[in-house]
Amino acid sequence: MKKTIYTVLLLLLVFTSCDKDFEELNIDPTKSSQIDAKSKFTATLLRTSGERYEAWRANLIYQSTMMQHIATTTGYWVGDKYFWNQGYAASLWDRYYTGPVKGIEDILVQLRVEEQPAEMIAIARIQRVVIYQRLTDLYGDVPYSEAGKGYLEGILTPKYDAQSDIYADMLKELEESAADLGSGTSKWGDADLIFKGDQGKWKRYANSMMLRLGLRLIKVDPVAAKNWATKAISGGVMTSNSDIAYIQHTPGPEGINKNGNGETFTADGSPRLSKTFVDFLNGDPRLPILAARRSDKSTLPADLKGLPNGLDGDLLKALTGEENTNAYAEPNRAIITGEDAPMFFQTYAEVEFMLAECAERWGLAGGNTETHYNAGVTAAMKYLELYGSAASISDDKIQAYLTNNPFNSAKALEMIGNQYWAATFLNEYETFSNWRRTGFPNLVPVNYPGNETNGTIPRRLTYTTSEQVVNAANYNAAIAAQGPDILTTRVWWDKQ
Repeated sequence: MKKTIYTVLLLLLVFTSCDKDFEELNIDPTKSSQIDAKSKFTATLLRTSGERYEAWRANLIYQSTMMQHIATTTGYWVGDKYFWNQGYAASLWDRYYTGPVKGIEDILVQLRVEEQPAEMIAIARIQRVVIYQRLTDLYGDVPYSEAGKGYLEGILTPKYDAQSDIYADMLKELEESAADLGSGTSKWGDADLIFKGDQGKWKRYANSMMLRLGLRLIKVDPVAAKNWATKAISGGVMTSNSDIAYIQHTPGPEGINKNGNGETFTADGSPRLSKTFVDFLNGDPRLPILAARRSDKSTLPADLKGLPNGLDGDLLKALTGEENTNAYAEPNRAIITGEDAPMFFQTYAEVEFMLAECAERWGLAGGNTETHYNAGVTAAMKYLELYGSAASISDDKIQAYLTNNPFNSAKALEMIGNQYWAATFLNEYETFSNWRRTGFPNLVPVNYPGNETNGTIPRRLTYTTSEQVVNAANYNAAIAAQGPDILTTRVWWDKQ
């Protein structure tokens, strides 16, 4: 596949003299000296996709193991042992607030000052929701209305907005942005690494995100959840795998161009696929694509086994008699773990599973749960070909799977939730959020000695500790409103 090499411009301000005229120093940064918004947007998209730092810590070490997609006996992989590592837990916060948040807030100001077209602003507003949605879903109450405005407005200690308020505003942003988009190509053009400026695809993405966020409300406000789902479906959501929101990464030239998950797998050989995940995929044509064993070339599904979660080397030996994990399947390094692999924000498969849920709960989307479920499974298998031809699954194999594993209306929501979990492998931000929302799959917690959660799966990650010093008043107000800054505190929409 031919790939584009993305160039990211980094701004370095150097004051080389103290005797310049005030007129020279007092330059309006939104005028001619401003970096082009297109370059900033490209960089912000790549940073939202994620660098190795937070991909390794927040996405994989914590969320992928808590959600039992990945397992390892290595001690610093603390996620499925339910230990607290402050730096790992805060890694998305640390990277996003210094990167994508500052970037997108700056871009929006620049676009408005320069009086750029409404469609450019709408697309930037949608990407802003993507950024903050990850943050608030992972941490709960977070800086939102005042975030990223240290330089723009001098707000150095932003307040933490209630997640309920953040969600209300994000949904409004998606609705308004979708209304501002038409057809044709946006002025963003190739600077838009996701859709190359295709307004129709961004509009469907906005509505698909609206559907995702609307369904997040199911436990706290089911009426609002239905209303937003209805609005999203009416507005037009993704209709095929050609609508998938993803970035095709490259192997360079800079680290930011690489897939952060792929960089992690390059650096760390310890991850294995969880026994929970491999057992679920038994008989599934995705298994030999997602899993392989490095110790030999056999990738027959019957020959692959997953590693139980919550073990260290001593526990593995006591349980199985094995002293290492070489016999266990790992993420397939020949197909899915490359530094040039695509990184997915939202897929058409996810949308079809949400439509199936809406059909089951409320009779929406045509009211045929099974049709949407089968379309979701099909899309989840077909989209893997974006990893390359080796990941292609034939129609015959997909139909055979659906025939051998038919939809069961008595277990509709469970089957939908289980397939959603499988389809979001490696986008663990969404896996973790949807599991907390639905309770599916029914994961059995581990109880590693000395764990932080009394043997329960965590419900959030924790704030960066620097906030306790540099933004103490707002940090303390958030704790008072939300609950203790610990792994077991639930975010607003994750009502018990």
